[in-house]
Amino acid sequence: MEVIYGLIPGMLLLGLVAVGVLFWAARSGQFDDLEGDGQRILMDEDVEDARRFPDAEAEADRQVEPTGKERG
Repeated sequence: MEVIYGLIPGMLLLGLVAVGVLFWAARSGQFDDLEGDGQRILMDEDVEDARRFPDAEAEADRQVEPTGKERG
């Protein structure tokens, strides 16, 4: 029964530390974009490449006619 006098303050201290870490994480922006990683997993690689290389999107929009001339 005497051990409970040490466990209760220890658990209260541990709880306060956990709440402090939660507030620190919220203020530092850890929870700003909760859906971004999930959406990036589902994206096609083509869309991702177009964002990284803007010129690739412009070239993809241009079509080559069967005569070899570019249409743009």
